[in-house]
Amino acid sequence: MIRIILNGYLGAMGRVITSLVDFQKDAVEIVAGIDIAKTADPAPFPAYSDIADCDMPADVILDVSTESAVPGVVGYAVRTGTNIIVCTTGLSEETDELIKKASGSVAVFKSANMSLGINYIKSLLKRAATLLYEEGFDIEIIEKHHNQKTDAPSGTALMLADAVNGALGGGLDYVYDRSAAREKRKRNELGIHSMRGGTVVGQHSVVFAGRDEVIELNHTAYSKEIFAIGALKAAKFLADKPPGLYTMDDVMDD
Repeated sequence: MIRIILNGYLGAMGRVITSLVDFQKDAVEIVAGIDIAKTADPAPFPAYSDIADCDMPADVILDVSTESAVPGVVGYAVRTGTNIIVCTTGLSEETDELIKKASGSVAVFKSANMSLGINYIKSLLKRAATLLYEEGFDIEIIEKHHNQKTDAPSGTALMLADAVNGALGGGLDYVYDRSAAREKRKRNELGIHSMRGGTVVGQHSVVFAGRDEVIELNHTAYSKEIFAIGALKAAKFLADKPPGLYTMDDVMDD
């Protein structure tokens, strides 16, 4: 049985994870929930407004909160020797460095997107980028999300961009806004475009535009459940891992 502390249990993602755990009670258990918005309403597990007050032993902390909460959660993980999964995106450079440092003490799992599908696409991109860029194809990424999302571009768009750029040796320049300069597209540009509207859960398209032909790799999320499934899969993977920094690539290769 994998024991989980769920940080951000009252958020949309936290609620989906809680509902999924009900169907996996033989494999995973939420032993505590943390949320700054904790109310007097009963929760199906011990609940706290501050993770510092939690004294429940656990195998994994699953963080689905906000950027500002991550440093405190990572600090708690290091103090208690508890492995941690960070699902929160839009992290600052300082927080990223804190996560890397923590991985020397505990197992830390970090991914911009917990969907298995989007991570398979990331793998495909590395091969496609190598072949098509050499043939003169331009590469652009378009991402669409609901009107409540605060960070842009999405962490997933940047993850996909990094996969493409890494496959090509790191020579691409990310361009987020072409209105600032009236000039032709440069060969080494990788355009990243964001749309916010409605209740779109998440759509990502990587466009390879060549001479007289266009190839697209698309992924559409229809609910947050796909991310919750990936998060629980990561929790099972990480529970007994030694200190280090892990990603969804490790889960898929396990």
